[in-house]
Amino acid sequence: MKAKKSKGFPSPDLVRAVLKGHSGLGLAFAALLYLVCLTGTIAVFTHEFQRWENPAAESMETMSAEAVQAAYRAAVERADGPVEHALILMPSQDRPWPTLRIDTEDGTQTTWIADSSGRISGEIREGWTKFVTRLHINLHLPQSWGIFIVGLTGVALLSSLISGLLAHPRLFRDAFHLRLGGSRRLQEADLHNRIGVWALPFHVTVSLTGALLGLSSIIIGAIGLAVFQGDTAKVYAIFTPPHLAEDARPAPPLDLRPLFASVATKAPGARISYLVVEHPTEMGAAVIFEVEDGSSRLANADSYAFDRSGKLYHQQKAEQNNVGQQILGSLGQLHFGWFGGGMIKIAYALLGLGLTYLAAGGVNIWLARRRDKGRPAPGWERVWAASVWGQPVALVGAALAALFTMSVAPLIWTWAAISVAMLGAAAFLPPVAISRIGRAGTGIFFIALATAHPAFMGTGDRMALIVNGVFGLIGLSLLATVIGQVSMLRKALMPASTRPKSERRT
Repeated sequence: MKAKKSKGFPSPDLVRAVLKGHSGLGLAFAALLYLVCLTGTIAVFTHEFQRWENPAAESMETMSAEAVQAAYRAAVERADGPVEHALILMPSQDRPWPTLRIDTEDGTQTTWIADSSGRISGEIREGWTKFVTRLHINLHLPQSWGIFIVGLTGVALLSSLISGLLAHPRLFRDAFHLRLGGSRRLQEADLHNRIGVWALPFHVTVSLTGALLGLSSIIIGAIGLAVFQGDTAKVYAIFTPPHLAEDARPAPPLDLRPLFASVATKAPGARISYLVVEHPTEMGAAVIFEVEDGSSRLANADSYAFDRSGKLYHQQKAEQNNVGQQILGSLGQLHFGWFGGGMIKIAYALLGLGLTYLAAGGVNIWLARRRDKGRPAPGWERVWAASVWGQPVALVGAALAALFTMSVAPLIWTWAAISVAMLGAAAFLPPVAISRIGRAGTGIFFIALATAHPAFMGTGDRMALIVNGVFGLIGLSLLATVIGQVSMLRKALMPASTRPKSERRT
């Protein structure tokens, strides 16, 4: 009597069911996942884009307390209305100049750049940087809804990674198996699977941290409900310094200089990352300093809080942080790659491009599979080509618009108009033509941006030169691919009698 063979794990039926669920999940969130992954890759270089937008800002390594005080007083005096908060970002390696953001009680925010002597040199230009980061973080929707939706895409991406692993039992065994040059579907599937395996730790890290950041309000609400009878303020109090009792009596702007001296005494030689001045023109004013402790931890900021009299009323050392504080302080840096310097950012950008390809490749595989089975979806192929190639040209178009305005709103309209125009082209153009138009348009915009930026903004910061150089190279590379394809098409359509003898068929 023959022994019954075990189906093993996972069983073929489970593999088919999970594969079907994986495809459905990917299709439902495909366009949104692609946009979030693409803008997240760009957002890795947020600090570099800030420098690109402000090449004339004076670079410095440090700033004296006297200069900070002068800049802070000048920024507060320029405020149109009572000041609620003043956020002062100190010079850093990523952004070698200070900024001062003034929040007034009516909700207005204005950010200024200062020079090394404390003089306000002008309002910061950050339209492009804000446009890209907000598109990635909340899709320019109302913040609570937008962040929640982006958080769900993180969950969907993580679920797709897990379901993809379960649906392909041989994924790790075939980690270096590539079938290039044959069937497009098999080629796309192999690249999709190989990139998914090779960069799996990165994919899991980015999707998990993105989900936690996006759904943090729900997580905090759940903790508050479970532990503090629904009082979320007690949950936030675990992670933030306590607030002083309000005292709204008018007072001169708080003097920061003696507080800088106090911080220098408590943390000799440490770098101050930023400070927040709460109600600076009231008797109840307070200042919170965030100071790097010099350790290799991602969450390495010590916190010191002073009242108007200079009394230290709160102190939190990074080395004493609980697990929750360590995780919360590390999420942003892990998600965007804002740690370890330029090489980490470049690695994050390359891996992010791979993740963007995964988001697009899943739909490409689905469309190719339908075509191979005799059930093509030409309409969806055109729409998907317009979605994939419409975003690069729309984003670079928005960057071009940023040369002429400091506001974010015109950039949103530029991006939306180009995106809609590309989708409109899907009604009458084949996918190949849409792809070429997208690549050519993106390449032309990149070259125009690299050429126009120095003329409009100047070349005071070497980072601006580097960014423009990269833009120019990307633009030329994209145009080269389009020109190469057009040349091959012309040769293919050329009559045999007019071709060179070496290219004629024998």
